[in-house]
Amino acid sequence: MSSETGIGGSAQPAANDVVAVPAAALAARARLKGIGLMCAALACFACLDALAKWLGAYMDPMQVVWTRYTTALVMILIIFNPVRIPGVLVTRRPWIQAIRSALLFGSTALNFIALQFLQLDQTVSIMFATPFIVAILSGPFLGEWIGPRRWAAVIVGFLGVLVVTRPWSGEVHWAMLLSMTGACCYAVYNLLTRMLAGHDSAATTSIYSVAFGAVVATALVPLVWTTPPSLMVVAGMVAIGFFGAFGHWLLITAHGYAPAGVLAPFIYTQIVWMVSLGWLVFAQVPAANTLAGAAIVIASGLYLLYRERTLARA
Repeated sequence: MSSETGIGGSAQPAANDVVAVPAAALAARARLKGIGLMCAALACFACLDALAKWLGAYMDPMQVVWTRYTTALVMILIIFNPVRIPGVLVTRRPWIQAIRSALLFGSTALNFIALQFLQLDQTVSIMFATPFIVAILSGPFLGEWIGPRRWAAVIVGFLGVLVVTRPWSGEVHWAMLLSMTGACCYAVYNLLTRMLAGHDSAATTSIYSVAFGAVVATALVPLVWTTPPSLMVVAGMVAIGFFGAFGHWLLITAHGYAPAGVLAPFIYTQIVWMVSLGWLVFAQVPAANTLAGAAIVIASGLYLLYRERTLARA
């Protein structure tokens, strides 16, 4: 007879089982919170890309990159600064912060250049390769292995990306290679964000996320500077910094609640925002294959959300 069996042979829960059940429920709820923050961050990033494409008609892409980083840095420092939060500039992982910031800058610059030649729905579809890369690397690098059902959902979502981009059609624009390189940079950036979640605060990581880009872009922008032609353009420059700063703060906070492998597939929801903004701002109507691919990737994301809610109820 087992030591966990009481009078009459009825099984009695072990002490560690009593603790494990609520701990698992709390972990599931934390993952759901992380997913919600991730989706909000992606809405901000969609607005950022739409503004970047719009501003590209009035200035060089590098000036748009400079606008995005310097405005975001100013806004972040207003909220998170050493006066209000002593020690906010101190990081326990300086090299990871530096590499992560450089990867984000590279991803942003490549994407902003590609946006001048591609539609919003095209660039975001290529960026959808990011979850596939993250899912592959998060296991060996972070020890966050995903289960077979999540693997299946990621693969199905990636097939949806192929439906959108149609690499077999022979109509691959050279700017798509820039977007793909940017997706690789962004995938590693996401992994490093997760690595920093347990060491530096969201405020510290938010500052370093934009500080590197602001310094590099400031050194380069005098070579391509164009004076903004109107107050509307100036407002757009301020707004792009806001969406960038707030979006990345949401992203950083989300990684503090859920593993990278869980959050990564929800990048697919960004296509809803990108298609909508492309139609409203640039009168770009998505092709039938874009809508079909979007339906596939959204379905994969919704299935993952269903799995998380099922675990939370359990």
